[in-house]
Amino acid sequence: MKIQVVNGSHHALPQYATEMSAGVDLRANLEEPVVLHPGARALVPTGLRIALPKGYEAQVRPRSGLALKKGVTVLNTPGTIDADYRGEIGVILVNLSQEDFVIEDGERIAQMVVARHEQAEWELVEVLDETERGEGGFGHSGVK
Repeated sequence: MKIQVVNGSHHALPQYATEMSAGVDLRANLEEPVVLHPGARALVPTGLRIALPKGYEAQVRPRSGLALKKGVTVLNTPGTIDADYRGEIGVILVNLSQEDFVIEDGERIAQMVVARHEQAEWELVEVLDETERGEGGFGHSGVK
């Protein structure tokens, strides 16, 4: 699949790290470093704008190494980029650690996965069919 991209950053286009990678790394596109204090959040620009085909979305997800090693993650995960959005891709990062985190220009801050999706047609009914689980909620399926 080909996706049109405008690269307004001063970095190379995102690339898949391996033949079987699901996502590409997104890089911070900054004029100067940004300090993310403990508990703080920031919208980090990437300089990228994309045009996805109809029926696709791009999901912005945390990078596991950044989350584990630094306590920094994507706040609205996964963030969804709709096929009709043409603005710059920004990543909302939050620092869950107890130390300042400095975001440097070109740093890999998130990953992006392109995925197919469907739009549902909602059908109003009075009752739903019965299932074994029924109305059992959070943690219900793990209880024996």
